[in-house]
Amino acid sequence: MKKKNLPLLEHIEITGIAAEGKALVRLGISDSRLENTSDGIVCFVPYCVPGDIVDLQVTRKKHSFMEARVARLIQPSPLRCDAVCQHYGTCGGCKWQILPYEEQKRWKRQQVEDNLRRIGHIELPEIQPTLGSAKIYGYRNKLEFTFADHKWLTTEQMRAGVPFEPGLGFHIPNCFDKVLQIDTCHLMDPLNNEIRNTARAYAIEHGLTFYNEHSHQGQLRNLILRTNHAGEWMVIVVFGEPLTEAGKGLLEHLSTQFPQIISLLYCVNEKMNDTIGDQEILVYRGQDYIMERMEDLQFKVGPKSFYQTNTDQAYELYKVAREYAALTGTETVYDLYTGTGTIANFVARKAQKVVGIEYVPEAIEDAKINAKINGIDNTEFFAGDMKDILTDAFVASHGRPDVIITDPPRAGMHEDVIKVILAAAPRRIVYVSCNPATQARDLQMMDEAYKVTRVQPVDMFPHTQHVENVVLLEARA
Repeated sequence: MKKKNLPLLEHIEITGIAAEGKALVRLGISDSRLENTSDGIVCFVPYCVPGDIVDLQVTRKKHSFMEARVARLIQPSPLRCDAVCQHYGTCGGCKWQILPYEEQKRWKRQQVEDNLRRIGHIELPEIQPTLGSAKIYGYRNKLEFTFADHKWLTTEQMRAGVPFEPGLGFHIPNCFDKVLQIDTCHLMDPLNNEIRNTARAYAIEHGLTFYNEHSHQGQLRNLILRTNHAGEWMVIVVFGEPLTEAGKGLLEHLSTQFPQIISLLYCVNEKMNDTIGDQEILVYRGQDYIMERMEDLQFKVGPKSFYQTNTDQAYELYKVAREYAALTGTETVYDLYTGTGTIANFVARKAQKVVGIEYVPEAIEDAKINAKINGIDNTEFFAGDMKDILTDAFVASHGRPDVIITDPPRAGMHEDVIKVILAAAPRRIVYVSCNPATQARDLQMMDEAYKVTRVQPVDMFPHTQHVENVVLLEARA
């Protein structure tokens, strides 16, 4: 059956911002090109800002929504600004670079409000303006890159005869096997570009093979970079095959060229996927961690540790969480999804006892070490699946929490975890979320027993659609 041609919509004004960093416009039934649709169909468009006037080529059409790409930018919005990154529009990251930062913060607050109201259906206090990041470039402390035996080329590059060389960069959105060569990434200290480009150049010059996602062959698979406030770096080279002399040569070259690397690590991942959480990380030179500082606390960050990737803004986020917890020194606090114990140790000196729970055993070991390093003796840490660890028996054994701080992954909290929280009946719950949609779902499940009294969006990732949100819940009388 012949595929139906999708329409070209002319002279359309973009009116809003949607999920996934896309813009939107709501179209009416009066447009004859939209036959058999209901009034008010929404069209989602990437790489636009409100106020842009464009011609749109529809790429997908459903009953209640459409997706389109910009065929022609007729009149730029007064809000539109120039993108800094040379890879903008192809990389898939930092989609909001063309939106001024104050506007980014405004739309992130709106995103939080929309999710909490439309999904949570709960009574809300006034939502505070988004707490912005002091740095809007160079703010990340970690980036992960992928080696590919053939870098991805645009149609224009192929027409120009650009060769299919090995690449080192980011995956093209929704394409597991296509990697865009990244020459400059502005999200991390500029040294990230020097390290990455040096690694690629050395590997090509010395004949190291880059990974192929289809054949699952190739010596070089991933490059992971981490840095701290002191300008010290951790570099992890992930090999797809057992380490060879050529691979050792690359490690040696990076060690020699960059004295800032105090933790040079590697691992061999011969699995079918890129995750290395279950792989042994080996030290080539230096130590197996870097240290980070927050206020007067120090935190050990290992190769498998979770640590907020915007260090400065993490401090602002944790200060909000600590303020909402309103600790007086007499409380038992549970810190759920504690990671390396950053929040637990951050609030410990204002609590009687803090109990941290985390899925990753290595992170829990780091949390214990972090407590010891900082002379904190009123924390306890436990490793395991949250829904298995946090049970009524666990609460009975370790004491009923007066305050719970929870910072779950994007999927939110398991229903069983919420049931135990409700049974434990803390006076206050501080819910830190990287996904307001799942946060809203969880808040709705707790609404009968807890009232949301404060809401503070925090921007951890400028130029992206992502937003953290801190909510304070207080027990209803």
